Amino acid sequence: MDFDQILEKCGSAGRYQYLMILLLGYIAFTTTVHYYSQNIIGFVPQHWCYHEALENRSFEEIAAIYAPFGKEASCTRLDKIEGDRVTVSNETCQRWIYNYDFGFRSMNAELNWVCNDAYKARIGQSLFFLGSLMGTFTFGVLGDRIGRVRAVILANQCGFVGDFLTTYASNLVQFAIFRCISGLAATANYYLMFILVLEYLAPKLRNMAISGTLGICFCLGALVAPWLSVLAGNWRIYLTCSALLQLVVALFYFVVQESAQWLITRTNVEGAIARLKHIAHFNGMEVKAADFEAFRRNCIVKRKLSNQPEQTAGIFDLLRTPNLRKVSLLVVFTFMLTSLSFNTISRNVEGMGLSPFVVFSLFAVVVPPSGFIQGLLQSRVGRKATAFLAMLCTGLLSCALGVALSTEGAQKNVTLLLAFALPMRLGISMCYTVTSQFASELLPTCVRSRGIAAVHLAAAGASFVSPYLIHLGTKLAAAPSLILALLLLTASGCTLMLPETNNRQLPITLADGEAFGKGESMLSFDCWRRHDDDVSKEATEEVRLHQLNGQTKSETEAEV
Repeated sequence: MDFDQILEKCGSAGRYQYLMILLLGYIAFTTTVHYYSQNIIGFVPQHWCYHEALENRSFEEIAAIYAPFGKEASCTRLDKIEGDRVTVSNETCQRWIYNYDFGFRSMNAELNWVCNDAYKARIGQSLFFLGSLMGTFTFGVLGDRIGRVRAVILANQCGFVGDFLTTYASNLVQFAIFRCISGLAATANYYLMFILVLEYLAPKLRNMAISGTLGICFCLGALVAPWLSVLAGNWRIYLTCSALLQLVVALFYFVVQESAQWLITRTNVEGAIARLKHIAHFNGMEVKAADFEAFRRNCIVKRKLSNQPEQTAGIFDLLRTPNLRKVSLLVVFTFMLTSLSFNTISRNVEGMGLSPFVVFSLFAVVVPPSGFIQGLLQSRVGRKATAFLAMLCTGLLSCALGVALSTEGAQKNVTLLLAFALPMRLGISMCYTVTSQFASELLPTCVRSRGIAAVHLAAAGASFVSPYLIHLGTKLAAAPSLILALLLLTASGCTLMLPETNNRQLPITLADGEAFGKGESMLSFDCWRRHDDDVSKEATEEVRLHQLNGQTKSETEAEV
């Protein structure tokens, strides 16, 4: 009796699984608020250099006075203002007048990190992503060493500590250090929980249930993040709220069971059985002792069949065998391209002629539909076809936007920009979520946490280019969209070379990973496959398992 069979008896779609999906939804919500906090606290409101003659003027009058200076208006200091005639001062501006968007006082405005000091906020952002790189790797290793649950809790507590300390930052050094600590949780706080939930779910819940829940919770997070900051009115209060949301995750320790699959790879079969018994009790299922004994013998047999003890398996073992090496490298490369595209599209909320708070909200509204569309497509055509179609369509939309932006009139057309931006946001959300799930399913359980850590580490490295890609749009408006089109179309081609995972038993050992999807063609979509094929493919292994199972049982009886 393998893991999927014993999990079915304990309940693979019961109360515990739905509780786990809800907790994953909470993690998705807090992750979104935490992720976008870096953008929100750094919003730069409309501003002009202070002059005593402007104190009693409206913002419209001030904007009209500075209008002749164009893009340099925000940093131009005036010497004299006499009616419509102004003279420019040679001195550097030291004080500004801010037109706060919805009354929100951002960090840049409070610390006057604008004009010549605008680079300071970008340093903090860079350190945030540096922390993300370190946290992704560190917590990925910890996830395979100390367990998924503890790693999830530690990652979120780093986010809590970093955000809370940032509220006391008053200079660049403090801000950079605290944002680096906060960044440790930027990716790890989500993907570790995703892995943990995935390892306890029935295949039927991996499509609509996960996709729909994530779509709703990502949407709520993206909606709450900007308007929570408006409600708070100040970036320090907003970050405090973000920190407290992550502190709650510490309570997961008393609710969430450690991954039974991970415990098996650590040769702790009894620990895995104890977790499964708890889940069976929670789900109201009665499981016979003989079933657990059959599962115990199956784990022993699987360990004998494996050429390498899974407890000592490392991330570089993914590269030792040809099929697993090909799949692992394709997963890394595809997720790098998808993550870079996702960060560029989702974070590009300024320069559209609307308030960034409004654009954030509009982007959030399209996330739930993307989750439900993804869930439906995965159920009908499989994981591979869904990823391919999402990347292909989003890439073609990006290409069309690039062509449109090559004309100067389109660059100032708010309706046209939103007509392309919203479907692209929907598509890239599908691309990112399905690729993240796809990657988690393809890598074996014994190195899944470290493997996904390496995948997200590479993706975070690629995402460093995202701010520069967005900035390129100020010089060449069409360039970012055309580059994104190339990235997404390349990723769609890479997806075709990956095996399907929908309705398949996921690999646990390295041997499982090497055999998984071997011999599949590029067009082997789940919707074109006969679902009884898996039975014939696993017949030989089942015979070997039964043979060894009988041998193990005989050895056990002889010892007694």
